[in-house]
Amino acid sequence: MIPGSEPIETNVLKKITPDATEKKQIQRVIATLKEQVAKEIKKTKMPINIELVGSIAKDTYIRTSVDIDLFLVFPTTVSREILQEKGLTIGRAILEQQEECFAEHPYVRGVFQGYKTELVPCYKIEFASQKLSAVDRTPLHTRYVKKHLNESQKKEVRLFKQFLKGIGCYGAEAEIEGFSGYLCEIMIIKYKTFQQLVENVQYWHHGETLALEEGTSPLFETPLTFIDPVDSERNVASALSKDKFELFIAACKEYTKKPRLTFFFPNELQPWSLEKIKKVIGTNVFVGVKLPKPEIIPENLYPQVRKAVRSIRELCEQYEFTILDATFSIEKANVYIVLHPKTRTLSKIVLHAGPPVMLKKNADEFIQKWFDNPRTRKKPFEKNKRLYVEIEREYTNIQDLLEDQIKQLSLGKHIDLVIRKGFMIIDHNDLLTENLRLFWTTYLDTRTTWER
Repeated sequence: MIPGSEPIETNVLKKITPDATEKKQIQRVIATLKEQVAKEIKKTKMPINIELVGSIAKDTYIRTSVDIDLFLVFPTTVSREILQEKGLTIGRAILEQQEECFAEHPYVRGVFQGYKTELVPCYKIEFASQKLSAVDRTPLHTRYVKKHLNESQKKEVRLFKQFLKGIGCYGAEAEIEGFSGYLCEIMIIKYKTFQQLVENVQYWHHGETLALEEGTSPLFETPLTFIDPVDSERNVASALSKDKFELFIAACKEYTKKPRLTFFFPNELQPWSLEKIKKVIGTNVFVGVKLPKPEIIPENLYPQVRKAVRSIRELCEQYEFTILDATFSIEKANVYIVLHPKTRTLSKIVLHAGPPVMLKKNADEFIQKWFDNPRTRKKPFEKNKRLYVEIEREYTNIQDLLEDQIKQLSLGKHIDLVIRKGFMIIDHNDLLTENLRLFWTTYLDTRTTWER
């Protein structure tokens, strides 16, 4: 037992565990949902089964975060086109505030009687090797957890999920890049309790590999590998980013030393004033790319924005601007890509190193390229048995570079479309705006969530 943790964890469980009344309420809603889905299925005249999956089915959900995941299980004889068509038709007929999402095929997400709900079509399989799409495994995941997770471990899963929520690591979606609910459940099956899990994690290193079932493990180049117990070819932790993996280990180390309620329920971060932000930034240089926010779901938006950040950073470094950091903020109407270059401007003339003189072919090519080049300011010369040339840079100002070259980059399908319509290159004075106060506070505040 981690000293001082018991009263904290007891308190957390009281806050997050649904009571009997709440459980009955959600079961009534699910029963009504199933009835309505069954009516829609009857209209299709197809043998489609209904299966409740996810944290409600496994009784591992947190009372403040209740999502209904209902799968429409089709026979494998049905074509993918028909599965998609019927799945969408049923979802559209039942859910409110609906939006179409896409896994390996489209499904409908929306609201049913006040609860976030997903109606997902899949194929009926008994083993993962029979899967026709990735979502076909999900009912197998639910069955595995229900079989191997005992009653007392359900509270351990809830504790673990709330711990991850508190430190900002819960959720495998692109916005978070953290732990899925299923990963939480199989980690508790592996380590038995939340405390044993935390005590083990503090000794983890990059490349950690875990498994529940025996058999050969394929190699995955990810921070954490947890072989899916129902599919030995899959890494359940594939969505976990390096940053979130390292944050998780750090949090576990700190929790074992000094458990606090703020690991589970951090204090809300209060945005700093613009004056304080400006003072903390000091003489540091920041440059931003402001573009309209594409109207696509977060699962598609975040990977494209991250790709755009990488591409823009690489462009700057290609032209010898040292980028100390690159990040982004997705706001209501705009996306901001924020670069932290070492300097905004570079010298007009740069000494460009060529090959050693002894490599005659390379040396001749270097001389030929630069001897009469319009950018050459001092013709090729030899120094310490190597060739050099002084040339004029194409760009000396990072904002000019971005203004000229950003449209030539491949930033992601939807980002490319909005960039063509219009974008702005702005310096950090224009980034110091009211709507970005929370972004700057989060970025500049060096404290972890549990230290606030």
